[in-house]
Amino acid sequence: MSRIKFGWAAPVIGVPESEFVPIVMAQQAQILPVVAEHFDSVWVFDHFYGFDRRTDPYLECWTTLTWLAARFPRLQVGTLVMGVGYRNPALLAKMSATLQALSHGRLVLGIGAGWRGEEYAAYGYPFPKAAVRIQQLEEAVQIIRRMWREAAPSFTGKHYEIKKAYCPPQPSPPPPLMIGGQGEQLMLPLIARWADWWNAGFMDAETYRRKRDILHRHAEAAGRDPAQIVHTFMKEGLPLPATSRDSARWLDELRPLAELGVTHFMLDFGHVTSREPVLRFVEEVMAPLNAE
Repeated sequence: MSRIKFGWAAPVIGVPESEFVPIVMAQQAQILPVVAEHFDSVWVFDHFYGFDRRTDPYLECWTTLTWLAARFPRLQVGTLVMGVGYRNPALLAKMSATLQALSHGRLVLGIGAGWRGEEYAAYGYPFPKAAVRIQQLEEAVQIIRRMWREAAPSFTGKHYEIKKAYCPPQPSPPPPLMIGGQGEQLMLPLIARWADWWNAGFMDAETYRRKRDILHRHAEAAGRDPAQIVHTFMKEGLPLPATSRDSARWLDELRPLAELGVTHFMLDFGHVTSREPVLRFVEEVMAPLNAE
């Protein structure tokens, strides 16, 4: 089994428990320095406002990610995942190239088809049906890749177009392109064709196995080696362990996924205020999982 890498999903929302300070800001002094010592990466969600209370403070994804990249220079940084309809893909390619240069190669660009229709409408973005958003995503991925690799790329698609879209300095190396999604008819075939990394989540191990196998079949059909696609998994809703029994539960949750090929976990622990459960997770979950 490859070494398992662990990512810290940094909540950008401010909640009553954090006195409405965005959690990522509340964690910067005491919690994130510990994270930076032991975790491999830090991740930010791409939304504009919260879910339970729309008026809670909620930081914009890319601005926060840039701040984190500067604040914690050891950690890889990534988006989990950006909605394709929120930013012009050529601009996103330029933003990514810039952050890759400023962070000395620590960016992972996570992108997906977007799903939160009310948020699109609130900010004045078109929200076409899922099949169209997936078409947009495929065109966006092609534009981004061309701008990262070609001197003066052009592209004409159904949804997007660029003409000699110069992107200096081009990222060296280009960031891994992580595509989030698990729809079996359209998304998994797209991921199989284009993704460096696949991000899934919110499913049990048996469902993951089935979707992984579908992805692998599509990758082989596209002439790709499935082993070249990095498998990542997002998990939330389970707090950091307070006891060794809690740590054992975490191992029971993560071990089956690791055995199925997941090599990167992105974990959202919510509002963490103490270093102790972070260190317990490091010692009783991360270390044993990598020792197996």
